[in-house]
Amino acid sequence: MDSENIAQSTFEETKIDDGFLILTFKNEKNVAQSIAKEIDSDFIQFHFCVKGSTKFVFNQGRYALDISEESSLLLYNPQRELPINLQLEPNSWVLSILITIKKFHSLFSQEADYISFLNADNRDKKYYKDGIISPSMAIVLNQLINYNLNSSIKNLYFKGKAYELLSLYFNRSEEADVEQCPFLVDETNVIKIRKAKDIMVARMAEPPTLQELADEIGLNLKKLKEGFKQIYGDSVFSFLFDYKMEVARKLLESGENNVNEVGHKIGYSTASHFIAAFKKKYGTTPKKYLMSLT
Repeated sequence: MDSENIAQSTFEETKIDDGFLILTFKNEKNVAQSIAKEIDSDFIQFHFCVKGSTKFVFNQGRYALDISEESSLLLYNPQRELPINLQLEPNSWVLSILITIKKFHSLFSQEADYISFLNADNRDKKYYKDGIISPSMAIVLNQLINYNLNSSIKNLYFKGKAYELLSLYFNRSEEADVEQCPFLVDETNVIKIRKAKDIMVARMAEPPTLQELADEIGLNLKKLKEGFKQIYGDSVFSFLFDYKMEVARKLLESGENNVNEVGHKIGYSTASHFIAAFKKKYGTTPKKYLMSLT
């Protein structure tokens, strides 16, 4: 399928390697858009809803799975083809990675047997899994969707970012097996943890302490820490740091604020503290980052 650009909506297909594709969809219209593509049954499909919401339609519309903002959907069925049929809601962004099972197997060591469909017993079984996009994954997804570097390095850049995204997706905490964790079975706790995330994001400039946050959502401190790590793959304040740096990057790119103003907006009382934090995250200063964009 060719790239198309209708009004502000875009679809791009980038071939990374044999059996390895990245698709990006941006629906900036105020009406829903459909994207369809035939996919061979050899492919594992990873769909990430970065913004808005989308629907994955199966069997000529007889069945559908919703993918909401900050969520992902993994699909693999070696028994039958799963053509992509996405219905993107207005103002929605989706990025998809398609990789053949053979190529996928070559990326992992023998120790990765906790990934179900890498097991020999499961190789011929279908696999569907929804998940949550972590802050570190969100940064990579935004970098891919908003790519604006030289076109000559696009393939190399996309390849590196695609591998980074897959490694973050399959990163597993050494302390806890999330697949087996009973904590996630309790939907009430999951809702409370998501509320905690929303509170930290809304008040990122002056966030509550962990104890204040635990009190506000009605969970004890231990469950807040454990649950947050299990759902978002990071501690509360490490998540917040990543989020603040991503907000800072976008504010700098918009050109509407100087370095001092951006730092204040995300909660840094001095420019030097903000610059040090930005450099820790991105390996460069805000000023040099801005210069690299021009």
